[in-house]
Amino acid sequence: MPVISTNYAALRAQTFLNNNSGKEASLIGKLASGSRIVQAMDDAAGLAIGVQLQSNAVVFSQDQTNVSQGSSILQSADGALAQISNVLQRMMALATEAASGQVTNTQRSQDINTEYGRLKTEIGSIVASTTYAGQVLLSGSFLSNTKFLVGTNSTSFVTVSVKAVNAATLLGTGSAGVATEGAALKSMNAVNSAINTIAKDRAVIGAYESKFRFALQAISPNAQNIAASASVLLDSDVAQVKSNLSATDVTTQSAVAALTQASQLPQELLRLIQS
Repeated sequence: MPVISTNYAALRAQTFLNNNSGKEASLIGKLASGSRIVQAMDDAAGLAIGVQLQSNAVVFSQDQTNVSQGSSILQSADGALAQISNVLQRMMALATEAASGQVTNTQRSQDINTEYGRLKTEIGSIVASTTYAGQVLLSGSFLSNTKFLVGTNSTSFVTVSVKAVNAATLLGTGSAGVATEGAALKSMNAVNSAINTIAKDRAVIGAYESKFRFALQAISPNAQNIAASASVLLDSDVAQVKSNLSATDVTTQSAVAALTQASQLPQELLRLIQS
């Protein structure tokens, strides 16, 4: 029924225009931010789940860093132990030479024993200089029951314990030198024992490195899958949003045209009266 006091057509057109404008503004926000959920009301449940997944993804990312750092620390320690092993093998060669009868006492005491003593000192230098971020790795307590977090809960640890290396303790009192045949024979036994000890320590480190490698292999796909799941919930599908925005823009323009047309109805009715 055509009336002058209330323009029902304009009111309806305005309602549709407001709805379409609000939808268009929401789509523009999603397109500009790249997020599917700009406000919590867009998808409250999806937001809660997505934020939790993002938190887990951040933890897994840090876990990867933890594992990488742990591996670097162990590689540094193993490299130092490998140097010590090389030094011990040279000391074994010198002790073996000094224990042989073709070497004179002068050669033992002045030449061979001098090099032997310097190599023994070098072991202490290697231990003292092997550090990571200012922490000495082969002595002290840095690698004693050290825990590396590699999961999303407080129990997901790889615990590392590496025995401290001390040159005096490693070689014991039986390796005082090779100045005599008797001392050289004792040193051979002490150095051989030290070589075995270092080999066992390196085997322990190798086992820890394997644990870190397997931990990283488990963490990497989890991190990727969780990040992908969070993306599905939180990230905007640009193509879909753009398509919806284009469709909404058409309906908004239609609502504007309809409101313009509806606003002219009272004027048309006045002309009817005036005629």
